[in-house]
Amino acid sequence: MSMNIEECNKGAIDSDHARLHELGYKQELKRDLSVLSNFAFSFSIISVLTGLNTLFGTGLSFGGPISYIYGWLIAGSFTMVVGLSMAEICSSYPTSGGLYYWSAMLAGPTWAPFASWITGWFNIVGQWAVTTSVDYSLAQLLQVIILLSTGGVNGGGYQASKYVVIALHAAILLLHAILNSLPISWLSFFGQLAAAWNVLGVFLLMILIPAVATERASTKFVFTNFNTENEGGIGNKVYIFVLGLLMSQYTLLGYDASAHMTEETKDADKNGPKGIVGAIGISLIVGWAYILGITFAVTDIPHLLSKNNDAGGYAIAQIFYDAFNNRFGSGVGGILCLGIIAVAIFFCGMSSLTSNSRMAYAFSRDGAMPFSPFWRKVNEQEVPINAVWMSALIAFCMALTIQLLIISYTSLGSLVAFQAMTSIATIGLYIAYALPSLFRVTLARKSFTPGPFNLGRYGVVVGWIAVLWVAVISVLFSLSVAYPITDQTLNYTPVAVGGLLILLLSSWFFSARHWFKGPITNIEV
Repeated sequence: MSMNIEECNKGAIDSDHARLHELGYKQELKRDLSVLSNFAFSFSIISVLTGLNTLFGTGLSFGGPISYIYGWLIAGSFTMVVGLSMAEICSSYPTSGGLYYWSAMLAGPTWAPFASWITGWFNIVGQWAVTTSVDYSLAQLLQVIILLSTGGVNGGGYQASKYVVIALHAAILLLHAILNSLPISWLSFFGQLAAAWNVLGVFLLMILIPAVATERASTKFVFTNFNTENEGGIGNKVYIFVLGLLMSQYTLLGYDASAHMTEETKDADKNGPKGIVGAIGISLIVGWAYILGITFAVTDIPHLLSKNNDAGGYAIAQIFYDAFNNRFGSGVGGILCLGIIAVAIFFCGMSSLTSNSRMAYAFSRDGAMPFSPFWRKVNEQEVPINAVWMSALIAFCMALTIQLLIISYTSLGSLVAFQAMTSIATIGLYIAYALPSLFRVTLARKSFTPGPFNLGRYGVVVGWIAVLWVAVISVLFSLSVAYPITDQTLNYTPVAVGGLLILLLSSWFFSARHWFKGPITNIEV
């Protein structure tokens, strides 16, 4: 007699519990996530509507169509390589700790604590930076929506101060913390809703905006135009193209969420890797389609980037507003379309905080964070509640720091400030992504035991390509985005990332190496 669905699910969960027990942990989080739910968390954090629209102005400034259309394919291809390498490792070690646990297992007993320490801290700080930048970008978009709804720059619309933006950011993080305090079944529903919203939103906007626009770009413009005019005073085409890659690489970020959610996923050693690869693959397809569709509505790049347009220089908002205003004499339709993007960004921030909290929970479970016993606590709904609120608070503090810098240095352009924020998030997380792969192809080249999802003999080659790509973008996104270089135009990304590395190394040599032993078991013997 065949087993019914409930019996099959129970068998899968029991198998997952046994596998987690084998890795050294008892099950503390509820396994309610299917492969679709696991995928949805990563897909909603990648969120094509978030990254591409938030940094569309960056893409236009540094290269324009030819930069982001082909840059998307370049960055996307290498991102898939990074994702495949991560997925193979995830299949072998399906725990919420994800990357830092992988590094410990792959580096071997001697190097495990140090490898785990560096990877874990880069991972969690990178995640905090992602949550910061996502929710900060939503606060900025809401500011623009309010501005356009009240008449725009040229119609006397309300322009929120930097302090209002800070308050909006705090309110968004508060809502995300409240939602993440709900049971995982609710978050699973919101995650799947977010995935559906992103897909439907992409196809609606990529068709609607060019269709409504009274003027459309030619095919030649879409596929061959290269914009060299930018407020940073940069003229070298190769340099410009490289800076334009940030739009694509920042968008394709956050798929490690599938790894951090594995302890809440059924058949984790198969579905976790599928979540990583599936989220990247589908994002590549729908993202490129969206870029093409919206670019057909781009006809005047200087106008879209001008601080004197109705949206105050927020390029994607001006595209939407102009399309409807020129066609119907009112930009209300464009504002409603911006609302679709705002909801997608909201879901992205929510899922990002979910991933943050699981990472913080796992890292605390292994004693790596100050006051670890407090942050690792799980409530009666099996939610790491303290880790949720800590992550939200840290994300707010990071954004507040950026805002205070802008306020203190009045000539510090928003382009430089936001570019630094997104670069820090991108580099910080990608360093964490690359470290397990580096250990996989070096120290563990002969000892690595693949899981159900594996790359066979191509695993080492894929791992090396992933590591080299991360090394390349870490240099590229540390380059200055404005000249001449002064204290107010300097790209502070290498300062922030280098400072973090120095802090981590110092804390390791002077303190952590004496007490942090890497991932520790919590099985009661």
